[in-house]
Amino acid sequence: MDLLVVIAGIVLALLFNFVNGLNDAANSIATIIATKALSPLKAVALASFFNLVGPFVFTTAIAKTIGKGIVDPVFLTPHVLLAAMFGAVLWVFLSSYFGIPVSSSHALIGGLLGAGVAVGGFEAILMPAAELVRQVVVYALLGGLLFSVVYSLLRRWKDGEWRNTVGISFITGFALTVPLLIITGVAEIKGIFAVVIFILISPMLGFIAAFVFGLVIMRVFYSSNPTRLNRAFKPLQIVAGSFQAIGHGSNDAQNAMGVITAILVSAGILSDFTVPLWVILVSCGAIALGTLLGGWRVVDKMANKITKIRPYQGFSASAAGGGVLSLMTAFGVPVSTTHAMTGSIMGVGSTRGYSAVKWGIVREIVAAWILTIPASAIVAGTCYILFTMVLFS
Repeated sequence: MDLLVVIAGIVLALLFNFVNGLNDAANSIATIIATKALSPLKAVALASFFNLVGPFVFTTAIAKTIGKGIVDPVFLTPHVLLAAMFGAVLWVFLSSYFGIPVSSSHALIGGLLGAGVAVGGFEAILMPAAELVRQVVVYALLGGLLFSVVYSLLRRWKDGEWRNTVGISFITGFALTVPLLIITGVAEIKGIFAVVIFILISPMLGFIAAFVFGLVIMRVFYSSNPTRLNRAFKPLQIVAGSFQAIGHGSNDAQNAMGVITAILVSAGILSDFTVPLWVILVSCGAIALGTLLGGWRVVDKMANKITKIRPYQGFSASAAGGGVLSLMTAFGVPVSTTHAMTGSIMGVGSTRGYSAVKWGIVREIVAAWILTIPASAIVAGTCYILFTMVLFS
């Protein structure tokens, strides 16, 4: 029975990566399709290839975070992991079917939390130290305040208009301070604390990077012929989309790697948490296959419903989203590619003004983000209870 549970858990983990690629295909190719830089089929093939390449570019730090940093490994039996995967797969599949771009990483984390609580109570969750939370919050608030003061003074010196920028400059400083704490080693933000805080931070980072990048391009090429500009940025957009797909594959493919390795450790097949090469290969293959088939309803919403994207904006969004993903992957933080890329698309759209973004669509997407972790946690916890009732009745 245990061997069957291990096999079922591995299959579900690969199925999760498959539906991850199915839903998150939109992240890598939405801007390319929106600007017709490539045909949909070529765009999906491109994203599939670079999703496959991604995990070999970076370390497997995120796999360790998923397998060891969310729920105490003592409680991660094959049955618990099986229930966690079922909850995550079901949520991502239903979201893909209805064309809702959600975070597959957060669905998996919700599944782990739900199943972990069902077996061990809230003590099973690896909560951060209260002092660490206090430290990060204080630093982030100070960073936001400092950035807001400096930016307001610069605006006042330049044109006298500074009051309307206080709020957005504070948010920018807050968002930039958190990854800076990780990069400099001032605060060790990891596990469930990193996941929760980056629900807010990753779309902000994507928005900020894409907005600034887009404004710089607009300023540099202000007097350029629009037709020539669009033609010049289409091949650059393909390069940026490939970069973003590498970031997506390196971050999200490690979700299944972490779960499969945790299953193998809990079953006694592996003695320590080291991701085997075959696990890397099959996880990459599953997410690439999902991307190749594509979640076209999600693609349509990301590419056409949030804002109208021009080639230089598609380049800015993909480059910004890929940069955020690559940076966080290098430090082992499992951020949402959906959050980062949606923030990037909103950022480039906002360079044309507030009304250029369809904020009603954005609110629908954000609502799905908020529901993802609790919904997948409830499903996974229910599944674990049902499993134990069937197996031990």
